[in-house]
Amino acid sequence: MLQQTPVARVRTTYEEWLARWPTPGALAEASPGEAVRAWGRLGYPRRALRLHEAARRIVTQHDGAVPADPEVLRTLPGVGEYTAAAVAAFAHGRRVAVLDTNVRRVLSRAVGAEEAAAPHLTRAERDRAESLLPGRDAATWSVALMELGALVCTAREPRCPSCPLAGQCRWLAEGRPRGPGRRRVQAFAGTDRQVRGLLLAAVRESPQPVPSTTLDLLWPDPGQRHRALASLVADGLVEPVAGDRYRLPA
Repeated sequence: MLQQTPVARVRTTYEEWLARWPTPGALAEASPGEAVRAWGRLGYPRRALRLHEAARRIVTQHDGAVPADPEVLRTLPGVGEYTAAAVAAFAHGRRVAVLDTNVRRVLSRAVGAEEAAAPHLTRAERDRAESLLPGRDAATWSVALMELGALVCTAREPRCPSCPLAGQCRWLAEGRPRGPGRRRVQAFAGTDRQVRGLLLAAVRESPQPVPSTTLDLLWPDPGQRHRALASLVADGLVEPVAGDRYRLPA
């Protein structure tokens, strides 16, 4: 749930999710549509389908227990390098580096003297992070770096005077040199992603299949609307039923 989504938005849905499905087995018994509906408005709803499929695989391939090995975790749907490391470290106490955006920024500044990390995670970054892991309490170390990056060593307004690493930070010692300009964030309004969200919300919030005529009222551009609806069907987030209507996957 935390992939590309801040904690404040995730917390309520996370708590509701765990109350309803406290184990992978409980989630695996639900339908994919129930997972999408419970996902609500978190965004990137394909994550709900991947999490549901991951739960099913955990049941069928791992006796219902979440794997501890990062490499095995990465074989599950929707689990990439960061999520696998986070689960291995925080759920199982494995000594692995957990490299989210905040951790990468802290290490890039304190150790690499660079304002921001590279656009994509590099082998050098992995090696550096792993070399700095303490022999014990590696998970606590990772949490500390995450919090430091989220609260102190922020992207736009770092609070260097109150940073516990100020005395060892190479970036601060070198006068906080500026890196390349920040990438422009793609606008959301008017994009296919916005249209997908509108259509999926209508289907998710309806207890009955939604007629296409109802969906037609949600966006004025028929070409873009049809393209967005087709992509939702292709992704398995909605499915057509008789009478030109649409519902969540059964």
